[in-house]
Amino acid sequence: MEKTNYRVALDKGWEDLKLKDPANIADVMQVTYLSNKQQFIVPLFNEKFIADCSQQAIYNAADGVVPGIGARMLILHYLTFFESRQEPVRKWVSLKEIPGGGMLFYPAFYKDSIRGLIKAFGHQSALLLECARQIGGQPASFGTASAVFQVFPKIPLGVIIWEGDEEVPANATILFDPSIEHFLHIESVIGVGSYLANKLIKLAVTNSGVDMVPSNNKVNKL
Repeated sequence: MEKTNYRVALDKGWEDLKLKDPANIADVMQVTYLSNKQQFIVPLFNEKFIADCSQQAIYNAADGVVPGIGARMLILHYLTFFESRQEPVRKWVSLKEIPGGGMLFYPAFYKDSIRGLIKAFGHQSALLLECARQIGGQPASFGTASAVFQVFPKIPLGVIIWEGDEEVPANATILFDPSIEHFLHIESVIGVGSYLANKLIKLAVTNSGVDMVPSNNKVNKL
């Protein structure tokens, strides 16, 4: 059963959506709105999800599967948080550089998400590219291995792995376009980074057959 606080947040997301102009949402956030069905079509990685306003339901457009509550919240926040038209600036920053609490929340983000990426890919960085490919990620030229992901139409994320050896510890990071502060509040900025990390870690487990998910990983609600 979904926790009450997540349920309350989800209900608030639907209420916030009612206050927005659907045509403006579609235009600014680069999603499709079907006015006859009261549905948004929202790309998330290499899939598309339906946000049905009349039924207050979100499900995969291809198979009808309802995603986890974390993913549903991210979709609603993407549709509702923005206040004005902004565009990605095509630069990369760490969470620590995102206004509104990025520096404050970074230690927990590192513990819950970055550390899992290091464990999964820090000694087999080529696996990152294989896992990235499966969710639409494109190879990049940073670190030992890296990839860029189009999470939502206006939210790219980057993942970098520096492979470790006997002398140098492995490391990893998740990078954000600075414009993300205009599209999501800081909790959802963290959520979207954790969502990506969790997807990659799960794919690493599937592709390698080794359990690499930290026991304290807290993003499985997504």
